[in-house]
Formats: sequence, C-alpha cells, structure tokens
Amino acid sequence: MMNQPIAIEFKNVTKTYNLYQSDAKRMLSMVFHFIKPRKKLANDDLSFIVNQGEAVAVLGRNGAGKSTLLKLITGVAFPTDGEIIVNGRVSALLELTAGFEPECTGRENIYLKASLMGLTKKQAILLEQTIINFAELDEYIDQPVRTYSSGMKARLGFAINVNIKPDILVIDEALSVGDIKFQEKCRLKINEIKEKHHVTVLLVTHSLDSARKFCERGIVLDEGKLVYSGPIKKAITRYKAIA
Repeated sequence: MMNQPIAIEFKNVTKTYNLYQSDAKRMLSMVFHFIKPRKKLANDDLSFIVNQGEAVAVLGRNGAGKSTLLKLITGVAFPTDGEIIVNGRVSALLELTAGFEPECTGRENIYLKASLMGLTKKQAILLEQTIINFAELDEYIDQPVRTYSSGMKARLGFAINVNIKPDILVIDEALSVGDIKFQEKCRLKINEIKEKHHVTVLLVTHSLDSARKFCERGIVLDEGKLVYSGPIKKAITRYKAIA
C-alpha cells in the first residue's frame, strides 16, 4: 500500500460550525458583532491517508463527525483549518434522491446529473442504456421523476452514481436501496468497480457486516477525533468498545 498513489489525504483538518438560536440572530450577527454563535467542533485535527484502490470503512457513533467528513471530501463543506487533498472524480452516494429535477423524465435527469458530474454529452450517451438497465425502470424512464416512488428515485440515483466510472466512490448508508435482490445487485456492482477499475471506496456505515464485506481498513471517529486507523477487524473491535 505504501507505493500506491494517494486518493484522499487529510492534514490536521478541523471543521467548526457556528450555531445560532435562529436565522434572525444569524442575520443580526452580521451587523451586531456582540451576537456570538455557539461553536460546534465536528471534526478535530484529523490526519489520515486513503490510497488509490483501497476500501475504507468510516465508523463511529451518531454525532462522531462522519457526515461532516464526507461533506469535506465531496466539497459540500470546507475545513476551518488544515488541508484536504482529493485526487480524482468523486461520486457520492449520500442522499440518493437529491438533485433530481422533478418535472424532467428519468432519462433527462441522467443527462442532467452526468453533466453536473463533469461528463460530456457523448460520455453520457454511452452510459445511458447501462444506467437504465441497472435501475430497472423500463418504461418509467420516460416519465417525470415527480411520478416516481422514493424507491424508484433511489434506484436511479444509485445507477447513475456507480456507472459514471468515478475514481472515488463515497457511500453513506446507501446499500439498503430497493428489495433484497436489488441490494445484492448494488453490492456486486460496488465490488466490481472496486476490483476491476481500482476505484477507491469510502463507506460510512453502522452495519459492521457491510464494513467486513467491502473494506480491508477502517477509520474510527469519536467526538470528532480520529481514535483508530488500521485493519478492519481491529477497527470494528475499537468501534464496539465505544459504541
């Protein structure tokens, strides 16, 4: 692993949120500087490396800082201090149903999401049928997304994200999509892109079974701090000790 290219690196990364009692006080604080927010330390001086092609589970109790870590990797949030290096295109399976245009069809949303992820129209055309087949939406693909059930939207979201050939795949409790058969299909797809295309996988989960199946290494967070980084079996043992 030592000679592998780095996919993700955190260098002494800290993320602090400013919390206000209301939106009104947030606005007033811009004028009246005596109105001070409450500080929430979400990530505290995190330093770690994820190498290209690794599958790493991020474990921790609710409020440990896992979601903030993902937001920092995907660029949704920015660190208060420290440096983050991300090499490659990131595909994030966070909120699978987010980002769809409800009045557009499923097919049109494929092109919209592909464009947002940096793909050209030619690349999207080549992936279109693969995504449709994976999502198993059949004739519904040309219906407005507002008519889809939450499960249909989740399947489409998953199909888009895993088929765009990302360099880094970030997954946040997204392996419970659809029925048991479709869940297994999702798991097999993730294993395929990990093993055949050397995609880096970062899995945030409370399912220790999923962590064992997908990941060879684990990172354990507790109250925003990194308390363990190493082999997945030892990471699970460390997580159980604090859970």
